Parts: sequence; structure tokens; C-alpha cells
Amino acid sequence: MTIQTIMFLVGIGVFGGAWNAVAGGATLFTFPALMAAGLPPVVANATNYLAMLPSNAAALPAYRRELAGVGLVIVPLLVVSGLGAIAGSLLLLVSGEAVFEALIPALVLLATGLFAFGERLRKRMVAGLNGSSAGVLLYVALFVFSIYGGYFGAGLGIILLAIVQIMGFSSFHVANSLKNLLATSFTILSIVVFGVSGLIAWPEAGVVMCGSTFGGYFGARCARLVNEKYLRVGVIAFGIILSIVYFAKAD
Repeated sequence: MTIQTIMFLVGIGVFGGAWNAVAGGATLFTFPALMAAGLPPVVANATNYLAMLPSNAAALPAYRRELAGVGLVIVPLLVVSGLGAIAGSLLLLVSGEAVFEALIPALVLLATGLFAFGERLRKRMVAGLNGSSAGVLLYVALFVFSIYGGYFGAGLGIILLAIVQIMGFSSFHVANSLKNLLATSFTILSIVVFGVSGLIAWPEAGVVMCGSTFGGYFGARCARLVNEKYLRVGVIAFGIILSIVYFAKAD
């Protein structure tokens, strides 16, 4: 890496970590930035999982009490989401560079849509279902969305939050703690799969991780000073523009 690339990736890491702390959706910035730094699409995607891990896991220590109160109920959730994430990561390996590159425009657009409409979808899901009537369907949904989480994963957090709330964890803080634990656990599993397969660009990941750790801390301290609404609009607008650019390149 050149010094210019290192500075660029540190800056992206700081920006992505801060943005995740305030509004979420940083993958829509960090993934294309890693490609801009010269990484092939699949490698950039795999590297991004590791690069943003500190930002994704940062909330877990604050939720120790909530997670301790859940008990063994979390075990089947971790197993199902973990199997889905491994399946998604293996699917990325099997499908290869050409298929993933062709899917990038649709994946970015899907991630943007989940970010834009995820909260509305979550409320409808929670209102329309409940833990007793949904049953196995919720575990199927968790498995399917975890496959997406292991393959690309951007924008998935709000859907995980909806699933655990429908399962009966009505307290927002408990549901959010479970969402963070599930997302962190299947991110780690995906990192293991990608790392063993040699897809992670470790130097680039380390540089972005350093930036995202600092950015996450800085962003968390400044979160209350920033209007989240405008930041979310910025993420959505950027995602739409990025989707259009990728669709245009694919033609």
C-alpha cells in the first residue's frame, strides 16, 4: 500500500465508524472505498467484514446485563443465524467473482432499501405477527436473512431487530442487545470462512479497523449533537447514486 492509500483507508475507517455510531449504514461507504483502493469486489466485501467488526461489536459491553438476563434462549438463535451466515459466506466463495460483481448493483440497492424502509417494515412485522403464531417461520426468516448477512449483509440490522422482537423480546434494549450479538457472531463466523479461504486483505482491513475504532468512539460522543434524520437521508441518497453508477457500469 502507498501512503496515499493508507491515509485514504484510515479516513474512510474514521468516517465509517463515526457514521455507524450515529446513523448506521457505513458499509455503503466502506465497501466501495475498499474497491477504490484496488481490491477486487469479493476481496473488498470479505475485508469489509473484518474492517467494520469493532464498530459492529462496540455496543455489546454496554448490554451485558440485558444479555445475561436472556439465558439459554439465545442458543438456538445463535445456531440458526450462524448456520445461515456460514451458508452465505460459502455461497460467496462458490459463486465467485463474476457472479458477485454482477450482483453488486442489486445488493447495494437492496441494502439502501433496507436502510430506508427497514424501520417501517419492522413495525409492520411486529404488528402482524407474534411469537406464538409465527413459530418456525421466524427461525426460517432468521436463517434466510443470515444467509444474506454472510454474503453481503449491509442494512440487515433492522430486520434482525424485528425478528427478535416478534419472538417475544418486547423490550427494545433486550431486543437490540440480541440483534447486536447475532450480527457480531455471524460477522465473526463469516470472517473465519473468508480468512481460511484467503479472501481477506489483512493490511487494508487493519488500517480501516484502526480508523473505524477511533471513528466509532468519536461518533458515539458526538451522536447527540447531530440530527440523525439528515444523516439517514444522506446515506439513502448516496446508496441510490451508487446503485445507479453500478447499474450503469454493468450495462
